[in-house]
Amino acid sequence: MAQSVTGGTDMFAPAHIGELTQVIPPELVDAVLDETGARERRLRSLPSRVGVYFVLALGLFEHLGAGLVWGKLVAGLASRVPQPSEKALRDLRRRVGVAPFRRLFDVLAGPLAQPSTPGVRYRRWRTVAFDGCGSLNVPDHERNRSWLGRTERRHGPAGYPRLMLMTLCETGTRGLIAAVFGPATKGETDYAHDLVGHLTSDMLLLADRAFDSNELLADIAAQGAQFLIRATSVRRPPVLALLPDGSYLTRIGSLELRVIEAEIHSRTADGSDFGGIYRLLTTLSDHRTDPADHLVRLYHERWEIEITYLALRHTLLNGRVLRSKDPRGLTQEMWGLLTLYQALRSVIVIAAETVPGCDPDRAGFTVALEAARDTVVSLAGTTPVTAPNSGFDLVGHIGARVLQALLPGRRMRLSARIVKCGTSRYNIWNRDGRPRDSTLITAIEVTVQPPALPNAYDPGRAPTGRWDRVCRILAANSNQAMHARDIARLLGRGGSGLPLSRLNAQLCYWARKGRLIRTAPSTYKITFPDALTSSTGP
Repeated sequence: MAQSVTGGTDMFAPAHIGELTQVIPPELVDAVLDETGARERRLRSLPSRVGVYFVLALGLFEHLGAGLVWGKLVAGLASRVPQPSEKALRDLRRRVGVAPFRRLFDVLAGPLAQPSTPGVRYRRWRTVAFDGCGSLNVPDHERNRSWLGRTERRHGPAGYPRLMLMTLCETGTRGLIAAVFGPATKGETDYAHDLVGHLTSDMLLLADRAFDSNELLADIAAQGAQFLIRATSVRRPPVLALLPDGSYLTRIGSLELRVIEAEIHSRTADGSDFGGIYRLLTTLSDHRTDPADHLVRLYHERWEIEITYLALRHTLLNGRVLRSKDPRGLTQEMWGLLTLYQALRSVIVIAAETVPGCDPDRAGFTVALEAARDTVVSLAGTTPVTAPNSGFDLVGHIGARVLQALLPGRRMRLSARIVKCGTSRYNIWNRDGRPRDSTLITAIEVTVQPPALPNAYDPGRAPTGRWDRVCRILAANSNQAMHARDIARLLGRGGSGLPLSRLNAQLCYWARKGRLIRTAPSTYKITFPDALTSSTGP
């Protein structure tokens, strides 16, 4: 039966998005409109408040046109409401603008879980991750191409321009802490710098290989946050001290870090074995409180951000192209989608936390999305309902549906990482021969690999090349750094033979490769022998 929504005249009645209106109430929307200067100057048939909820509903019903989405908003209303044309709805979006949606997202964004919620913390740190998503297609319109360009592929340009989205995500709940987006030409690392300011001292950042640059690591550490980041294969950090668990201490730029090199093997039910080598950089330098194998297994939590993009790209959008044909509309649409996503996640986490010991991973995003769509038409939960002997009903219609369909515990599985697009070079890429279908994993073996001892440190072998001789000299004086002049003198090269400038250039090259440590101009040190003697301690 049709219902009426209180809180204004008939023209304000469509200002709702079902039960999610409790997360984004009209009072918050009005405050944001006032703050951003987007409130209408005279009373209109389509007020700005209605425009905000309409844009959010466009994200909720991404598969429908604007007119049909408006029909969903007014379907359950008993009062007479305006019946605007498509052009009137477009004009409403333009009048509201971008700023209110960005401000709404800023209000809702942030960690969602309580400290005691399962799966959200490692020791005293909240685990977070950031990564980019470059597969958001936008309409192939001239104004969009002028902003985003066109993605080039092997067989020519892609069919649609693409938007790069970069988010900082709470891995335990997949809630968003911050987000930026724009042209893909800027690159993930540049966007990551824009997100670093949102890190706090109670966070542990997990990130992939693209985010191990010296500058970015220094910026993360300056925020007081801890990090566990996979290093690229070409990075060879110098060994300053070996630790009993096989990891070692190093220095990268101005940071003293710990390096964990581990080989990971996954065995499937059919006896297949797949694996690879991971090199992780972390600020957690104490091997007693943070054993290497524990951190290697923790790093797997980084993949939770990929599920965030799965929910955004394939569940909310259903793989569809975004609606807007100009940069301003795209920006508004993206902030609306991110705000809607965060509202759904907050409802999911609140529902999961009402069940003791329930991990938010078990709550299905698709279930919550479909329940939210139902409440828009039925108006269920549009206004808060007081539960007996308590405050507001924290679970509500959406939360109840989520709790009725909790997913089973996470199963360990693997499959080939491929792109299901015929023109992509990753369509058939499967370097380690993984099965294309999801396959159960029966065992995971983690082996921490200590760094190999260079041949130049072998005292029983006669030195051959210049590196061997320099290595012997520095190893014999490992407690102090040596100037290039002193090394040249001990090499017997003095002022004849190899010029000092060439020796200095050679030493600088070895330092860049991580084989030596440059402590001052023309001054170098090697501490591997000391590390070997100190590693036998407790």
